[in-house]
Amino acid sequence: MSQALKELSDYLTEVKGDLFDGAVIAYDELTLTTQPSKLIELMTFLRDDSQCQFVSFIDICGVDWPGRPERFEVVYHLLSPRQNFRIRVSISTSEDVPVPSLTAVYPGADWFEREAYDLFGILFSGHPDLRRILTDYGFEGHPLRKDFPLTGFVEVRYDDEVKRVVYEPVELRQEFRNFDFLSPWEGTDYVLPGDEKAKG
Repeated sequence: MSQALKELSDYLTEVKGDLFDGAVIAYDELTLTTQPSKLIELMTFLRDDSQCQFVSFIDICGVDWPGRPERFEVVYHLLSPRQNFRIRVSISTSEDVPVPSLTAVYPGADWFEREAYDLFGILFSGHPDLRRILTDYGFEGHPLRKDFPLTGFVEVRYDDEVKRVVYEPVELRQEFRNFDFLSPWEGTDYVLPGDEKAKG
């Protein structure tokens, strides 16, 4: 498999090497790194070229690197059923610089781009309907960013009595417990709730 990927990498470098900055083979997948300005042309070539035929759009995911000037990495995963290859295309962008939307090349990218926007705040220019898809309408922030607070001050739940979503201050329902870290096979020195008869 890696020899075939090496041949594909060499072919792409020879034919369209100006569209990407680097090609790396790792874990039996080829990863191309490119610039946002070249993304549409590269993805169109990967889809339409007879040697590639990456016609199946699998996924878009985001990666947050808060210490970098271009904090986000947007990673696209494609599959070529005819060639039996997977390929990964990666670009970097910052919080306020939009990435070109792939919906014109792969219509299936629509909801994946909405998810990346909702969870990371990655902007996609030219997207037909860029709005939240997983969080609530009034939700503030982007939950998969590394700087998103792990415990918020407000929780959201559906209230059956008022028949709508309600916002309430966070309330930790489980009381603080002391954990003894003993092996369950050795047993404890005290009786656990529900084990009264077993210890008797």
